[in-house]
Amino acid sequence: MSRALVVDDKEMMRDSVSTTLARKGHTVVTAGGAKAALAKLTERPYDVVVTDLQMPEMDGLEFVEELRKLDEQLPVILMTAYGTVETAVKAMKLGAFDFLTKPFSGDELMATVERALEHSRLVKENSILKAAGSVSGARKSEVTHELIGSSEAMRQLTDRLEKIANSHGTVLITGESGAGKEVAARWIHEHSPRAKMPFLAINCAALSTNLLESELFGHEKGAFTGADKLRKGRFELADGGTLLLDEISEISPELQAKLLRVLQERTFERVGSSSARGVDVRVIATTNRDLPAEVAKGTFRQDLYFRLNVLPVHMPALREHKEDLTELTGHFLKDVAKREGRTVKRLDEAAMTAMKGYEWPGNVRELQNICERAAVLTNDEIIRGVLIEPWLNASVTVSPMDEGGGIRMPIASMVEVKRVNGVADSGAASLLPEIICDGQLTLDQVEREVIVKTLEANQGHRQKSARALGIGVRTLGLKLKKWKEEQLVAQSL
Repeated sequence: MSRALVVDDKEMMRDSVSTTLARKGHTVVTAGGAKAALAKLTERPYDVVVTDLQMPEMDGLEFVEELRKLDEQLPVILMTAYGTVETAVKAMKLGAFDFLTKPFSGDELMATVERALEHSRLVKENSILKAAGSVSGARKSEVTHELIGSSEAMRQLTDRLEKIANSHGTVLITGESGAGKEVAARWIHEHSPRAKMPFLAINCAALSTNLLESELFGHEKGAFTGADKLRKGRFELADGGTLLLDEISEISPELQAKLLRVLQERTFERVGSSSARGVDVRVIATTNRDLPAEVAKGTFRQDLYFRLNVLPVHMPALREHKEDLTELTGHFLKDVAKREGRTVKRLDEAAMTAMKGYEWPGNVRELQNICERAAVLTNDEIIRGVLIEPWLNASVTVSPMDEGGGIRMPIASMVEVKRVNGVADSGAASLLPEIICDGQLTLDQVEREVIVKTLEANQGHRQKSARALGIGVRTLGLKLKKWKEEQLVAQSL
């Protein structure tokens, strides 16, 4: 149920309202005046405020005005024995949700509170949907939240996740790119006591430090240029639920310190504010880097690592549980067929043999992409090995727990991508002779040169360049970010 704050300087009225609300199952906190109420509002979020109009020190209208500086959306119901049209209009202009004239019945109070809560719920849901779907947020999950597979590795993983889901501790999920870390995070939330509360995710690698801080903690109106109104951050919106911090290793040292405080004290400050706000959020972090190694290098705080690594989970690479390939493939093919309105395709023996012999450097995400490509591009009900094998051979190789968190791109693979998938003339393969004629470049340098020249050929367009290279836009962005920090490429890329 909701959390309600009842504010009145008269104890009898305060107790009467709070008792009525508590009988309906609401959690109620009381305050004897506006100043005490404002202090409580900075400690933790509430769903509705019921306040008297006539109070010493600060009246109800002044209270609403100050409250709006803390929260622009929180519904406020004013109670008064001196109700006039003029007062009601002024209260509404200041942002009050409704107005109750004393004496009022318990039914009137509950009806007004329920309307306010429904309004609050819709506003919050809208904010959560905007946050979850924003460009700066984590991408929408393209895979199911189910854990597919009956291998011993998957049974052990499911057993571990079940135990973790029933707790409230912070979770750190490690594993290679594409292994299903976000799927595991969502599974934990959906099987936890917080399942009915919000689940929000944010890709820490996709944002600058300043923008990420604002996204996580929110900002006050006027906190910086362009901050024309108060904005709640992911921690505040996810209150009572779960927040996924994807690619946690990519956050700056400054933000690492602020995140540590949230985990330690369960409080945060909006950008531009000096008031600490309490929050109840379960944090799940993911990374494909070796965090102990990052700690040893001094790029990641040791104390933050310990705070995150309370309940560790390691996602196995697909090559470590290939016995699940048949189940996974069948699931993805059915999923694509349902979405596209097509007949469910199935693999012939030659295709499955080819898939079982492949090492799957891109893990489950790569398998899903192959299945979708096969389901869409084949007219036959049988997907023949002659189609599967070249797609596998053309795949970009990914090094496990690579220091750059990204790709290794053998020359042969790039040539095959060019030949099989028909990459445009500005693609990677056409640039190889120019790059490797020296013969003195390392594989890392070849990779960087191919990416830079592909970007130049596509006038800096990342999506076109990623398509030509056969990699994801996110992987491309991570590479460029790392190289810019090391001053290996132009900052304008």
